[in-house]
Amino acid sequence: MRRTVTGAAAAGLLLLLGTACGSRLPESDFGHRASIGPASGAEPIRVGIVTSATSPVGGSAFTGPRDGARAYFDRLNARGGIDGRRVEVRLCDDGGSGVGNNTCVRRLIDEDKVVALVATTVLDYAGASHVSHARVPDIGGQPIGPAYDTYPHLYGIYGSLAPRDGTPGWGGKLYGGTEVYRYFRRVQGAHTAAVVSYNQSASAAYARLVTQGLQAEGYRVVTEQVDFALPNFRAAAADLKEQGADLVFDAIDTHGNAQLCKAMDQVGARVVAKVTNVQNWTSTVPEDYADSPRCRNTLWATGASRDYEDAGNAAVREFRDATKGLKTRSQWQLEGWAAARWFADAAQACAGSGVTRGCVDSFMNRGEPYTAGGLLLPVTYRRLSGPPATRRACLSVARWRDGRGWVSQGDMNRTCFEIPQLGYRP
Repeated sequence: MRRTVTGAAAAGLLLLLGTACGSRLPESDFGHRASIGPASGAEPIRVGIVTSATSPVGGSAFTGPRDGARAYFDRLNARGGIDGRRVEVRLCDDGGSGVGNNTCVRRLIDEDKVVALVATTVLDYAGASHVSHARVPDIGGQPIGPAYDTYPHLYGIYGSLAPRDGTPGWGGKLYGGTEVYRYFRRVQGAHTAAVVSYNQSASAAYARLVTQGLQAEGYRVVTEQVDFALPNFRAAAADLKEQGADLVFDAIDTHGNAQLCKAMDQVGARVVAKVTNVQNWTSTVPEDYADSPRCRNTLWATGASRDYEDAGNAAVREFRDATKGLKTRSQWQLEGWAAARWFADAAQACAGSGVTRGCVDSFMNRGEPYTAGGLLLPVTYRRLSGPPATRRACLSVARWRDGRGWVSQGDMNRTCFEIPQLGYRP
């Protein structure tokens, strides 16, 4: 389980904020299936990708992992596929609703007979129990919500140590570490952190979780809450400046972040870092933060995968070469690519005996760490009877620099800390 307090809760926050906006019926992508035929007459290997491509939180919010996975499969097929069999990708857009998600899952599993799901990235994973009951491996999904710490046969991109017996985590509680906060305290010398949230239940709950983690690491914490409907970010920015905040964490959406950064520039608030998460680790920073050049250059991102701009790494270079046709690049694309590679490695291991759901699931359930050729921090799936009190956790860190993009900060495999595990209810 590499569920950092910030990473896991940010995903949960997005889920809750999104569902608060309402839902819509799915607009299925089944009419836009990848046009992949069999190689040399061999039957293709069929996989499914479920994405909330259209959702209440915006059309591009969830598509990064899908695009990365498709790029990997396209390249794999161009090189001959898996043991001479091409990978046929079936896409489904669940529209960001639970009803739509159930429809996608049942169609892919029961009608299209996919071997596995790959890079699942959805607002409401209502079909998770059906996936598990059908014993279909779901590989490298983004943990938006607790499904990957709840059900067997589901293998999220960051791993899990939970029993996965149908109840989230251990007795309904998930656990995450404080490595992000430890990093900024020890490496960057920060002491005072501001946490900005909306006066909305999900946002406030996430802010409390961040505050808990920061306090556990010895920070003085300044909390700033703004109105969800009519947020006064300028007042929040002025106060965090007055309070001498070194760091700013948030429990708000992307648009809110941009407005907060703009307000920070306007009032002259200077911080060591404005910390964001893997979902916002994208090439669109100049556009998203066009009105806040000073704040923009204090953006830092943390995660559990190698910086997509680290062209000095061979595995990253391959990803970048295969995705050069995309309009934007993001860390979620790289993680989708890694998820597809994870499936391909499992399928290749099964090629001799048959690429079946059971064989792929057995590969995933070996208990051995997986890194996708060094793109991921070692991902492990084990089932512990109780949560660990402490754990050694590593993290990938990058900061934004105009003209250079995201710049890696050290080796993610060596930026590690022995940190406490804090419990929270999803």
